[in-house]
Amino acid sequence: MAHRLICTMVFLLCLVKTDLWSGTKMASPRHALDSLTAREIAAAIQAVKGSPQYVAGSLFAVVALQEPPKQQILTGDVSAQKRSAFVVLLDRDHNRTNEVVVNLADGSIATWRQIPDVQPSVVIEEYVIVPEIVKADPRLREAMRRRGITNLENVKVDAWAPGHLGDLADGSRIVRAIFFYKENADSNWYSRPIEGVVAIINLTRKTVIDVIDTGVVPVSADRGAFDEKGVGRLRTAPKPLRIVQPQGPSFEVTGHDVAWQKWRFHFGLDPREGLVLHRVRYVDRGRERSILYRASLSEMVVPYGDPDANWAWRSAFDVGEYGIGRLASPIVKGADVPENAVLFDFPVATDAGDVQNLRDAVALYERDGGMMWKHYDIDRDYNESRRGRQLVLSFITTVGNYDYALNWIFHQDGTLEFRADLTGIMLTKGVQERLASHHGEAGHAHYVAPNLVAPHHQHFFNFRLDLDVDGTTNSIRESNTFAVEDPESNPLGNAFVMQATPLASEQKAQRDLSFATQRKWKVINSTVKNELGEATGYLLAPGENSLAYLHTAAPVRKRAYFLNHQLWVTKFRDGEIHASGYYPNQSKGGDGLESWIKDDESLADEDVVLWYTTGVTHVPRPEEWPIMSVHQTGFKLLPVGFFSRNPALDIPKEK
Repeated sequence: MAHRLICTMVFLLCLVKTDLWSGTKMASPRHALDSLTAREIAAAIQAVKGSPQYVAGSLFAVVALQEPPKQQILTGDVSAQKRSAFVVLLDRDHNRTNEVVVNLADGSIATWRQIPDVQPSVVIEEYVIVPEIVKADPRLREAMRRRGITNLENVKVDAWAPGHLGDLADGSRIVRAIFFYKENADSNWYSRPIEGVVAIINLTRKTVIDVIDTGVVPVSADRGAFDEKGVGRLRTAPKPLRIVQPQGPSFEVTGHDVAWQKWRFHFGLDPREGLVLHRVRYVDRGRERSILYRASLSEMVVPYGDPDANWAWRSAFDVGEYGIGRLASPIVKGADVPENAVLFDFPVATDAGDVQNLRDAVALYERDGGMMWKHYDIDRDYNESRRGRQLVLSFITTVGNYDYALNWIFHQDGTLEFRADLTGIMLTKGVQERLASHHGEAGHAHYVAPNLVAPHHQHFFNFRLDLDVDGTTNSIRESNTFAVEDPESNPLGNAFVMQATPLASEQKAQRDLSFATQRKWKVINSTVKNELGEATGYLLAPGENSLAYLHTAAPVRKRAYFLNHQLWVTKFRDGEIHASGYYPNQSKGGDGLESWIKDDESLADEDVVLWYTTGVTHVPRPEEWPIMSVHQTGFKLLPVGFFSRNPALDIPKEK
């Protein structure tokens, strides 16, 4: 996750164009929130290139749907007749970033404006030109010669967004490059870092600013193989286990609208954010009730905990610096997802302005949900229980060495769960030798192979959750549980209470987790009551989480300001989508949530948006080398008073 897998990037650039005008890709959008079709992407690019403001050679960093105003959708205008495309255009040679909105109905330019002092995400084409630039530099060739490497064809160059730049921040577009030794096309080059060498490249001028060489470190002999050929003798395979649905799936998909059991929702794929949920509703006694308007992964950041000068700057903002949507990896039935999954393609724009098909980018499937509920009556020797079913909407992105499967899971009892599956290859660091005095190098890493450690790091996911519980008139309550200390009211010491406190404004709604009080947060609609006379609501129930170990003055923390608290709440504003702002690449911070809460708007009976950060602290283990078994993390949105009793009572017995 730390950086982009360059060979994947080159593969995407060199894809043979598919017939984008056939099959489902020719279908017109059915809904105002549908992701752009291949035809719409091509039309938007044509409009931009046909404008007199277009500079030849400019790169298309983003081509995505310009979402209609929320109020327009809520008032029932969901037709796809008036659609617009949002384009981020990088004129790299002149170091200019332009935002363009194209009316897709007639191909006209609605707005064209230059955005000063920002840098779009690293584009795929830059992974091709950076090796060419840096390998031509004599300082890099000399650094490799000192390590006994004379054939630069064996040197794999991995370009990174630059992180903290200090005095190098002159306004130019900059990347850093790190290096690996690659013997052949099949080798796991992440297992063989060429430690101590980092290059800094000015992409505006296409020159190398500096090659930093902190000293020769042996390249590990470990090949890091994890394919069947490299692993060697395999265990006996278990007997086949098949997941089949002879009568087909129980869900219905119309365009990108999904109906399953009592759930209704819309989904799409954004080239930056990846999977996006819209208009999540639940059918309760024949009436569709709104739960959530929009949910997406707003930003990710992965800071590494090694203070070495060649490592301290490494902190990948995977959404804003790279764009996880267009890094979707093809989903494989029977391996990544069950065999009964239905797969969806999505088109995206290439840097040069072509249209590329992301094959099998999103999966939708049903799976066994385990026991839903049960009671055995011992007096009557009678059992009443139900087997649950779950619907999973899944997307997998490969961000350099890391792979993330991001899953929205719909439960039959009204629970909506998010689960991230972290896997892939750990980023490694070459070291001189194993230090017998402790487990790891200066305590910042753990050994995984000879001359090889994996530095400690953290993964933080910030989610934007625009809940609309029975409408947009919502408020936020924080619940904390306490033991009753007063002996008069708690004579046997067994009593405890849950207290709910309103979070009345944006400044007051900067909140941290508390294990001691089992802190949770609930969005309620005080204007809608359940049959018990209580306000309807949905609860954010945290799962695994972690504090950020970055110092409060660390540059990356200023850019990832959302790390200061696990929860933020803002009053809804169209366009406030990304927690660190739209352009975190080379940013100094101050954008996004930090600026949006300054006016401290009221959150009482308003359209509120929750921003929740879940974190994983990864202290590597040898068992995670050369490839990690999946690590799961996430959270749940639970109905609390949204229903008056268990909504899963009506599940029939399986036959």
